Amino acid sequence: MHPLIIITGATKGLGKAIGEVFAQNQFDVLICARNQADLDQTITQWQIQYPGQQFYGLVADFAQASSVQTFAREVQALQRPIEVLVNNAGFFSPGSILEEPDGALEQMLQVNLLSAYQLTRALAPSMIARKQGHIFNMCSIASFMAYPNGGSYSITKFALYGMSKVLREELKPHHIRVTSLLPGAAYTASWEGVDLPQERFMKAEDVAQTVWAAYSLSNQTVVEEIILRPQLGDI
Repeated sequence: MHPLIIITGATKGLGKAIGEVFAQNQFDVLICARNQADLDQTITQWQIQYPGQQFYGLVADFAQASSVQTFAREVQALQRPIEVLVNNAGFFSPGSILEEPDGALEQMLQVNLLSAYQLTRALAPSMIARKQGHIFNMCSIASFMAYPNGGSYSITKFALYGMSKVLREELKPHHIRVTSLLPGAAYTASWEGVDLPQERFMKAEDVAQTVWAAYSLSNQTVVEEIILRPQLGDI
């Protein structure tokens, strides 16, 4: 049986790029997203490219804690060992703390932080039981550097980075590796239409290949954090 990777929010952008790299390396892939059509398109594409592997697409809205718990139960119902978990789901809404709309912090806390907390609490015990697994948390340059209009997004990414560091310490004795990903701007659908050349951004594939490189090291070694930035600096 192929090893299984779970990636949240993975029908586009960095999540999809990570899924593609692991599929290329003989992993079965389970992803979630809010849109069934996007899931179907992604899963169908991978099934054609990698007919000997299994792919799963589950609808989940991580803005709702109940949906995270439902997703976790659906994963557990598969009764498959989890080799890699990538907490990738998140969203960005620009604004300053004093001017962003009421509820912005609470909404981004749920999607960017609490969903990862809730899902990890649900799935990590099975990794602990096997004494094997790797958790990647999609933090950001915004996890350690505030910038204009970062507002609540930066708050939540600072918090996710903190959670990732705590997990690293807590899971160390159980042989579970934990890696914080802190990428700058990679060219994905969210940047389409921006008046900048694609060459100014990182490639999503480069981030994904770096995730694979960190995973593929021996179990005696963990890459605790990965900072990636466009060559010419932040955007």
